[in-house]
Amino acid sequence: MPSPAHQLGHAGETAAAQHFLAQGFEIVYRNYRYRRAEVDLIVRRDRSLLVFVEVKARSSVQFGFPEEFVTERKRQLFRLAAEHYQEEINWHGDIRFDILAVTPAADGLRLKHFEDAFY
Repeated sequence: MPSPAHQLGHAGETAAAQHFLAQGFEIVYRNYRYRRAEVDLIVRRDRSLLVFVEVKARSSVQFGFPEEFVTERKRQLFRLAAEHYQEEINWHGDIRFDILAVTPAADGLRLKHFEDAFY
């Protein structure tokens, strides 16, 4: 049985995918991996914008908000994976790096979307 943290992470990624679908995005890839890097979601809108999404879930904000736990090292690995994916599909359109922070709420999950979170 998966741990509660793993369950929250999976639920967060599912909620994030639904969030982007509701905004008119197409889910291109879930859990894209390149070497030691992983991109939780890759979404596309109108074939002109590709968004690489880091979904960060925390069971509590007692020690900080989820978005604060996306370290510089994680961002470096994230950019590396994004560059590789763009080369893989020969992408020449616009890109964006987003963070979707997930925390539990009384009525389910609370999502906070940070567009252009880093470069």
